[in-house]
Amino acid sequence: MTAKPRIVLSSDHSAIELRQAIAAHVATLGWEPVDVGPVTPESTHYPEHGKAAAQRVASGDCQLGIILCGTGQGIMMAANKVPGIRCGVCMDTFSARMIRQHNDANILSIGARVVGEGLALDIVDAFLNAEFEGGRHATRVGMIEG
Repeated sequence: MTAKPRIVLSSDHSAIELRQAIAAHVATLGWEPVDVGPVTPESTHYPEHGKAAAQRVASGDCQLGIILCGTGQGIMMAANKVPGIRCGVCMDTFSARMIRQHNDANILSIGARVVGEGLALDIVDAFLNAEFEGGRHATRVGMIEG
């Protein structure tokens, strides 16, 4: 029996419901969701949540991650501070597919105040179904890692 691939999810207080919907969705796709986000609506600090998720991916504990805050921008900036992380904010399926194919992104960031649940799940699907193309893109990813 093969273990399910693990995907970490986190958010600040503004995205708890969407994060939980995404966790349930990825579980139906065969992923084991590892939810490290808050469960109560009290204000929290997105940098802490972005870093916690990024550390799970960077350590190899989880293969990929999905993080959320109001715009997706702040939590993405925090995650990208962790060495080995390539996180992009996506509000559309094309961008989600391309950050995997061309940038070998290992974390997806979504703005919970920007997209609704239906689009968010489509974005997640595009991210998870895409694969890194390598080739000339591998050279560029290497330059990012520098």
